[in-house]
Amino acid sequence: MSTPVPDPSSGTGWLVIIDPQAIFASPDSAWGSPFFADVMPRIRALADAFGERVLVTRWMPTADRSTSWGEYFAAWPFADQPSTDPLFELVPEAAALSRRETLDLPTFGKWGAEIEAIVGRGAHVVLSGVSTDCCVISTALAAADAGAHVTVAADACAGSTAENHAAAIQVMGLYPPQITISNTAEVLANII
Repeated sequence: MSTPVPDPSSGTGWLVIIDPQAIFASPDSAWGSPFFADVMPRIRALADAFGERVLVTRWMPTADRSTSWGEYFAAWPFADQPSTDPLFELVPEAAALSRRETLDLPTFGKWGAEIEAIVGRGAHVVLSGVSTDCCVISTALAAADAGAHVTVAADACAGSTAENHAAAIQVMGLYPPQITISNTAEVLANII
């Protein structure tokens, strides 16, 4: 089902690129998506179309270890590094996707007061990035709960595995009309 995406030049549509970082892109990383390189050209095409209305997020290992994040980092000690570690840098291809500062958050879901303050309450956002089955789905569901209109560009998202990507897309597809599943070509066709 095609849902028109507001023209970003009208001030109503935003692209959120979730966590295009070395930790999720590198084949040597335990969290590296084998599909990351495949989605980057589509993410770039979307960023070019959205121009000034692009936000890029980064997951940062700064969560409070006295919470369940302590157990999480105990399970994934390779990621329990200072936030200055190169693992958390944007991949070179993502470094210039937005003129804005990255939104660095210690949570899977990136939707919250920081993004809503920029895009506005009830805004239309297109989501892309990594990983479909963790940070993308967490962001999409929180954005929908907050009243945003969410389009997931499924072919501009990279999952941990093909099966996990498909499962996350299926779950997000259960939330219409707040969440619409689309693809890069359809998003571009509807904003140009």
